[in-house]
Amino acid sequence: MLTFLSNLALSALISASTFTNPATPKANAFGASAFVTIDNQVRVSVVKGADAPAEIVLRNANNLVIFRQSLDRKDEKCALKLNVNELTDGKYELEVKSGDSSIKKELNLSTQTVQQNSRVVAMQ
Repeated sequence: MLTFLSNLALSALISASTFTNPATPKANAFGASAFVTIDNQVRVSVVKGADAPAEIVLRNANNLVIFRQSLDRKDEKCALKLNVNELTDGKYELEVKSGDSSIKKELNLSTQTVQQNSRVVAMQ
């Protein structure tokens, strides 16, 4: 099973507060947040106006879509949990988009190495 190298490192990539996209100077028509759970899953929440559809997309490094969730125009809120335990190590991109607005964040998945402590007791 894959786990994240550390929750702290991923939390730095995905802010627990609202996403921001400095490349987009105008305000987004929606808000999105994401954080890592204690069992190394990604929780995503989207709040938007009722006037436009939205989409949540997770892509791998080759730009292939791993996960896609569409929100209807009348859906104002969405909360979901992405189980990433079965994904291979590497870079992934989480994108939330609605109309002309888009927010992208990079995820780095890596297998945590098992560390064994060796202890030797010598008696004379």
